[in-house]
Amino acid sequence: MKISILLPYKENFSPVYPGAVSLFVYETTKISKYKKDIIVYGNTNLKKIYDLKYININTKKEFFNSQTKNYVNNFIQLEKKNVSSIIEVHNRPSYIHIINESLKNKVLTLYFHNDPLSMNGSKSINERKKLLKTCYKIIFNSAWSKKRFLEGLENKFVNSNKLVIFYQSAEKGNLSLLKNKKKWITFVGKLNRAKGYDIFAKSIKKILDKHKDWKAMVIGDEKREKINLHHKNASILGFKKHGDVINIFKKTSITVACSRWEEPFGRTSLEASANGCAVIITNKGGLPETVTDAKILKNLNQDVLTQSISYLIKNPKIRKSLQKRSIKNFYLTHKFVSKCIDDYRSEKLFLNNSFYFKSKLRSLRILHVTNFNERLDGRLFFNTGRRLNNGFIRLGHSVLGFSDRDIQKYYKSLSDFKGKKILNDKLKKTCYNYKPDLVVIGHADLISKDQIQELKEDNPNTKFAQWFLDPLNKNGPDFERNKTRILDKIELMDSTFMTTCPSALHFLPKNDNNYYIPNPSDDSFETLNNFSKPCSVDVFFALSHGVHRGKLKLGKKDDRIIFLDKLQKITTDIKFDLYGINNVQPIWADHYFKTISNAKMGLNLSRGEPIKYYSSDRITQIVGNGLVCLIDEKTQYRDFFNNNEMVFYKNINDLSEKLLRISSDDKIRKKIAKNGKDKYMKYFNSTNVAEFIIQKTLLLKNKKKFYWEK
Repeated sequence: MKISILLPYKENFSPVYPGAVSLFVYETTKISKYKKDIIVYGNTNLKKIYDLKYININTKKEFFNSQTKNYVNNFIQLEKKNVSSIIEVHNRPSYIHIINESLKNKVLTLYFHNDPLSMNGSKSINERKKLLKTCYKIIFNSAWSKKRFLEGLENKFVNSNKLVIFYQSAEKGNLSLLKNKKKWITFVGKLNRAKGYDIFAKSIKKILDKHKDWKAMVIGDEKREKINLHHKNASILGFKKHGDVINIFKKTSITVACSRWEEPFGRTSLEASANGCAVIITNKGGLPETVTDAKILKNLNQDVLTQSISYLIKNPKIRKSLQKRSIKNFYLTHKFVSKCIDDYRSEKLFLNNSFYFKSKLRSLRILHVTNFNERLDGRLFFNTGRRLNNGFIRLGHSVLGFSDRDIQKYYKSLSDFKGKKILNDKLKKTCYNYKPDLVVIGHADLISKDQIQELKEDNPNTKFAQWFLDPLNKNGPDFERNKTRILDKIELMDSTFMTTCPSALHFLPKNDNNYYIPNPSDDSFETLNNFSKPCSVDVFFALSHGVHRGKLKLGKKDDRIIFLDKLQKITTDIKFDLYGINNVQPIWADHYFKTISNAKMGLNLSRGEPIKYYSSDRITQIVGNGLVCLIDEKTQYRDFFNNNEMVFYKNINDLSEKLLRISSDDKIRKKIAKNGKDKYMKYFNSTNVAEFIIQKTLLLKNKKKFYWEK
């Protein structure tokens, strides 16, 4: 693991003449848990450098290239040799564009220390959109700076996880400093009009004339602009080293930062507040964000500033209270900000081995996109999507259901005939508002690949999984269609789950991200215990394929009808209860459960030829409600259940014989049914399946081995 920090060209990474960027990098890096892994790159003529791993990039003058571009290109060459996990660029958005052209797929982070709209590489809307697409994180030193960056951009970017605020930091003083405060009023910064020094100079003369025991301490210079402050109690100290400035703050009672311009952040007011000064600031830019307790001037003029300073001088209790609160409530310490930065680094560096998710596992936000059949008036209330929802919730997660087909059907129009456009737009907006940690997609065919790709770019920490229940056997129905459906988004998914064993599906990509899951059972749905009572029906089977709006389509045939007709003919002493075939309408919802409650056995007969582990969710309804499950042995469910838990048949004649035997021996029937339900509900329940989906998608290491992991 390596982290490269690239400073602006000619930024003095030195304790002699440090800028705000250098101070920020040094103070947060020296206590970072990644200190040993960080290399700072810069360009300075000063020999004394901060005591961190530092590489000075020397540049040669070239006729066609600027020194700055040479500086960045030299960094790129060094980076190719010393490959890092994260590249952090400070205050130069233009560098990001250059680096991205040469170093594709690098994790890039940009720190803004100034107004984004004033900087090359982020002035235009297109440049900022490009930065959003390119960078893993864009970090601002104030909410004001972030707001400036977002000017002119669409609303979808406002809540982007890529945009983060990390304030600058200072070393917090202790309350004992308040005992040694002198009657000093301090100004630190450029001595120009932008900083409001002209107004300060006029105001302070009046203050010092009236309060003769007070002094003014002025730190800074300005070669381009001369504003004179001549007073016997005013000391113009010029430029001072950072350590000397801090020592003056420790003795200062009142500090003034009266900028006219919109400062992205004010280090002066931050450090003054950390050292127990009563701070007076203007309501400009990010200045109000630098302090927890201060006097904030909404309007700046000589009279207002004079009155504010005089008020604090004349009211020592209020002044001292403000000084005390400044220290007591100060939280932007080097330790605090450094941890914020390290947390973001950890989030990325360890994302693949679950550091980020493991830390918040008990409170994941899960967006579950599937067909919840809201428009069907509860006809399919027991579907797999709801089962999985229950499992996620039982694990303690926040789950938001997004019923794709209901939304699509409701919003389709002449201009959007399939409702696909508004469906994808609503999903995008839902992710924007909900900010999911995990998006789980089940059979959501109308969600486009492009939309998933956009969601992944906008939410880089969000994981994506899909599940699929339909048959995937090569010689079965709808094979090509179902194959296309599952492959459509598979390359964009962190994991794919299916009710067919992946080893039997040769068309799947050769990776470790494809998993088998059983059809989940759920205590709230599978409530019957048919093994505990006498039942008048021997075999129950319900078909729902080939229906429209809950009714059979005329002329729709199913290959299982031939099997069932033959089975009835050769097993005449068995009472069958069959639905959805031979003009007998299918049954739904509560009617379904009332009907199944009177059956001894349930036939688990799926479409097409049997394939390893595949079954529809019919198996859950049969086994979970205490019926004997009759299943083709070619499904290989013997890997999970024995003959005392399920009944396996080789062919139709074998099935007929076993039906007759079990129907005539109620003791055996009850035993098999109870054993089957006990095992299925214990191991194949929705909570276990939901936990499996989370663990595999988030790559969480867990000693727990799930029963179906053979």
